[in-house]
Amino acid sequence: MTTSFAAALGAAKDAAASQHYPQGALYVVATPIGNLADISLRALHVLQIVDCVACEDTRHTQGLLRSYGLDRPGSQLLAVHQHNEAEAAQQVVARLQQGQRIAYVSDAGTPGVSDPGARLCAAVQAAGLRTIPLPGASSITAAISVAGAVTPSQGEGGFVFAGFLPTKSAERLSAVQQLALQPRCTVLLEAPHRIADLAAALATLGQRRVTLAREITKQFEEIATLAAAELPAWLQASPQRSKGEFAVVLHPVAAEEDDGDALRVLRLLLAELPTKTAVRLAAEITGAPRNRLYDAALAIRQAAEDDPAQA
Repeated sequence: MTTSFAAALGAAKDAAASQHYPQGALYVVATPIGNLADISLRALHVLQIVDCVACEDTRHTQGLLRSYGLDRPGSQLLAVHQHNEAEAAQQVVARLQQGQRIAYVSDAGTPGVSDPGARLCAAVQAAGLRTIPLPGASSITAAISVAGAVTPSQGEGGFVFAGFLPTKSAERLSAVQQLALQPRCTVLLEAPHRIADLAAALATLGQRRVTLAREITKQFEEIATLAAAELPAWLQASPQRSKGEFAVVLHPVAAEEDDGDALRVLRLLLAELPTKTAVRLAAEITGAPRNRLYDAALAIRQAAEDDPAQA
């Protein structure tokens, strides 16, 4: 047992053992996104009492359990990932129908949001069985909590979770332009090998504020809020900044910068007119700053050149 978590296991039993944990139920357990101390006491207790742990990667999960002093034999670990989720879900359902308790964990964070787990939960519910959430770490809510981007005074409340944008350049640019029309805060996720491409696409949004949250909860955590146009330069300023997993918060458009209608007008004009003429007319019609419209027009034109279907 890892010495630092020996007391936590005892505390988990004291705090959570008196609760009812029904049999024949799937326990969807959030695990840390980096810092092992972010596990909940209830999660530690459930991971001890379940008959089986379904997981995204059995080797990763075995290592995680051992970090807490919870060593389970391989026979009690069941792989359920994006490539076999539909088939493996039926194995889980069969075990639950036998009265087993099963925990499901992804490699990090809360399952079923961006990680696998949604199909599994749907299959379990379709079989008339229970799914029980054990909340915990999430890069999405962690980034939102410090971005200062969801405020009652900024138009529509709440936020939109967009996850990973398309990997192809034209599709990604098109997706970013659609996000520019979204009045609410938007949360994206991105991997280190694609963060530079995402930054370049977001840069077309000019002065729109963006919060980059890198390696949340880990030793080299870094959180920065800056204008979208400054993202590429910020990443290039240090090689370290392109490493690790990213949660990206696109702030809502400030009232004085709401270009949603302007972009709709611009798209209509670009379909019929040269770029400079379309930008000039869109600025005159809507009152939006010409420089922002020009940046948006270049992105729209580039997306159409990369993929004519986007035109």
